[in-house]
Amino acid sequence: MIKRAIYQTIKDNLFKGKAIVLTGARQVGKTTLLKQLLIENNSDSVMTLNCDEPDICLMLENVTSSELKNLIGNHTLVLIDEAQKVNNIGLTLKLIVDNLPDIQVVATGSSAFELRNILNEPLTGRKFEYRLYPFSTDELIKNSSAIEERRLLEQRLIFGMYPDVINQPSDKTKILRELTNSYLFKDILSYKDIRNPVSLSKLLTMLALQVGSEVSYSELSRSIGIDKETVERYLDLLEKVFVVFRLNSFSRNIRNELKKSKKVYFYDNGIRNAIINNYQPLKLRNDVGALWENFVISERLKMIDYNELYSNTYFWRTHSQQEIDYIEERDGIIHTFEIKWNENKKSTLPSSFATTYPEHTFEVITPSNYLNFLI
Repeated sequence: MIKRAIYQTIKDNLFKGKAIVLTGARQVGKTTLLKQLLIENNSDSVMTLNCDEPDICLMLENVTSSELKNLIGNHTLVLIDEAQKVNNIGLTLKLIVDNLPDIQVVATGSSAFELRNILNEPLTGRKFEYRLYPFSTDELIKNSSAIEERRLLEQRLIFGMYPDVINQPSDKTKILRELTNSYLFKDILSYKDIRNPVSLSKLLTMLALQVGSEVSYSELSRSIGIDKETVERYLDLLEKVFVVFRLNSFSRNIRNELKKSKKVYFYDNGIRNAIINNYQPLKLRNDVGALWENFVISERLKMIDYNELYSNTYFWRTHSQQEIDYIEERDGIIHTFEIKWNENKKSTLPSSFATTYPEHTFEVITPSNYLNFLI
């Protein structure tokens, strides 16, 4: 079993008087992580509740603290999977934290737009919240080796890092098709305000084809045939179920900096390629630069989150087409990065940026040095 980077953090925060909430897309391994907690603890002290079961949901809905105490009994660790399916689950978890101080509850959920709205207010100050992603480069290196990951880089750029894709490589195309068709968008398509799933599918395709480029909500609106507000709402939902994430443009002082532009990236290259149904090898593709940029930035995001680096992340561009692929602002320093697949292509930091923001670093990320950036 490939050990998850967040696992030790969760173990270290057990029994500290707070609920632990683990979110993430479907099929990234949340249930497997709960099973690992079960294995490593005395099974007699652990209660596992799977909220895919309707009767389990009913047991946890509108329940009193006395009823919870009777339900939990002598167990000290309560694992609740797919917790967002329980009505008022936030209040239930609050009752456990406030009234059963010797009980540690760990809850997982995939549809963040439901789970977080339910949990935020009841559990203010009462939870540690973590996110689980598809496998990270660091996790895979620790399971095999850096040499092996370098050898498999092309596979990662094309087929991504979902656990089933990594663990069953012979079925990777079938698995990605199943993920995109059945699992990944299930939460969104069942959401009450999604009136036009065809438009959502078109939006995903356009986003997949524009990875690494600025996106215009107005342009997307015209191309798809829906209003700009709906485009923004769909994008927000796609972020909340961990399909895509947005980078804002960095802008402080230079007059011709782009101030409101955004880029959209996919959390996983395999999902991006499945949406456009393109699994061709790199030598036959014209989007290698976009694949490389999406891979590096999404993997860096995992590393930042798992290591709690608390960075603000951006890209930078001016109206005169000067640009920086990726920026991290942390502890008063602006760290700038160019992400280049072609190692022979020269990259320099634009002089206007360097002069305006003197507290900066600059680095070019290529296939030769990317592992140092991601682990």
